[in-house]
Amino acid sequence: MRAIDYFDKSADLHADRIAILDGDARYSYGETRTFSERIARGMWVRGVEREQRAAIYSHNHAAVLFCMLGILRAGTAWVPINFRNAADANVEFLNYSETAWLFYHSRFREQVEEIRKRVPSLQHLICIDGPDGGHPSLASFMELGNAGNDNDLDWADPHGNLDQMMGLVPTGGTTGPARGVRVTNLAWGAMTEMAIHYWKGDADDPVCLCTAPLSHAAGVVAFTMFALGGTNVVLPGFDASQVLPAIEQYRVTHLFLPPTAFYALLAHPDVSKFNYSSLRVFLLAGSPVSPDKLKKGVEVFGPCMCQSYGQTEAPMLLTFLDARTVAVAAAGDHPERLRSCGKPTAAVRLAIMDDAGHILPPHQPGEIVARGTLVTAGYHNLSQATAEIRSHGWHHTGDVGYIDEHGYVYIVDRKKDMIISGGFNVYCAEVEAGIMALPQVQECAVIGVPDDKWGEAVKALVVLKDGLKHGESLTESQVIAHCKAKLGGVKCPKSVEFLLEIPKTPAGKFAAKRCVSSFGQPRTAKSTDAIGRLGRGYGGGGIVILTTLKVPKTGGIPTTKVSVLRWLKNEGDLVQVGEAVVELETDKVSYELESPIAGVLLKIVAGESVQVPVGGPLCLIGEPGDPVP
Repeated sequence: MRAIDYFDKSADLHADRIAILDGDARYSYGETRTFSERIARGMWVRGVEREQRAAIYSHNHAAVLFCMLGILRAGTAWVPINFRNAADANVEFLNYSETAWLFYHSRFREQVEEIRKRVPSLQHLICIDGPDGGHPSLASFMELGNAGNDNDLDWADPHGNLDQMMGLVPTGGTTGPARGVRVTNLAWGAMTEMAIHYWKGDADDPVCLCTAPLSHAAGVVAFTMFALGGTNVVLPGFDASQVLPAIEQYRVTHLFLPPTAFYALLAHPDVSKFNYSSLRVFLLAGSPVSPDKLKKGVEVFGPCMCQSYGQTEAPMLLTFLDARTVAVAAAGDHPERLRSCGKPTAAVRLAIMDDAGHILPPHQPGEIVARGTLVTAGYHNLSQATAEIRSHGWHHTGDVGYIDEHGYVYIVDRKKDMIISGGFNVYCAEVEAGIMALPQVQECAVIGVPDDKWGEAVKALVVLKDGLKHGESLTESQVIAHCKAKLGGVKCPKSVEFLLEIPKTPAGKFAAKRCVSSFGQPRTAKSTDAIGRLGRGYGGGGIVILTTLKVPKTGGIPTTKVSVLRWLKNEGDLVQVGEAVVELETDKVSYELESPIAGVLLKIVAGESVQVPVGGPLCLIGEPGDPVP
């Protein structure tokens, strides 16, 4: 079927059921279908063409789902855009995809204005929350739909237009042109029908909490809930302190999160205060999950934890690890399966292949390859890149793993130079290219290092040109600021280490594993006594912040590094999980900056301690790297 047909089946059966709940606003399936029809008609009145690209640029909002459904109903291709990306990255993809339509929230008007100037293919901009300059509001745009013809919306063929592109989805980008995956109605339908089967749970009236970005996997999950006739409760973004009570308040049955957000829930001090008995499906996807955290999730949230493995080229459901298997493994029966991403799903055949194209036996690692209707049509206008991942009659995932004798799949490494940080793909080559743009840099390498919050954090190893010294010609804070401006916060290194030489293989290539082994471990500071003092009243883990702040009376803008350490109760360590940098201004005595710890805003007062919200952990004052007293 067409993608929109899955929504319409539910709207036919449950017209009065609540489809979307956003704050105090509630929208039934009937109302939501009407909104999507008016958006689609408005696009047809404006001369939309089949498979023309239409993007949505917004934080989570009910109108994002209206627009997504309207785009699909109009026969155009949905282009998901991450508002967290650097402007250059979004402009590059919108130009590559030749996007013609942009639905956006006024919160991002400055970014959208820059996009408008730099993307000549853009013809129509609609502001979803009200009129914005010369751009119409979504409400007024839908008025155009009142003059449209219902026949415009009836463009299906008897098979559901299986080969038509319903989405052009970015993979994360490389040093070359950004890659967009052509997702057809066939692949989307295969994914949706499997999701209906695997994610239904035993809930008669599903309620899904949408808190992860709807521009990514959360949007896919929300669409599946429509196919199940469920209610999508929309939160503007992820905040553990809001998610936990919302599960109880709305009797949530379905919840999707990337592992990093899941870890934040487990670490929240109020995690034990709420009732989670309504949960039936707590889906984790986007990056590998810690087996210990997964086991803890069963203890806290009940036997609802499950996970799926997929990629943009074969979305969401190459494998599925069901809640019963997770619960049994957490109880001690086949505990190794907590490390698995599950078994291949119904519409997919999975195998392990060596570089010569031979299928490997159980327990022998190789590249994970797939075949089936879930596999998408390939990359847009990149035939060679498509051919490279479709050799030997299989789709090549770029992930290395093995399959055991019971059919469970285990991912052990990534063949591609890719880091999964916070559920987002970060390609090492792209970050390396950004750093190499700095004139002081001779060479660099980027690796992923274990991180409690992000799963993996991006770390850069940098060699300066001869005669240049670290701290004088280039500092860690300057590299990070450069990358944040060029690549965005997701791809920006969390730490930088300056070396005289980067380890290489005998062939002169970057020795990735040697670098990870030598430089890829979190820095720790042992202090059992300090941990005892700091840990009082925090149950799961506190935060220690080390810094000295001195504002000069005249001249100069010194830079102070703030080292943020997380106390790990069970391991007896203070593990560094991030750094923040603040430039002290001579006439300013208070600063705020984003902490590497989710949900903690650091407020720095010159000459005093770093402060955290009421109920936060204790703080120590000292130079970064000083021993903890």
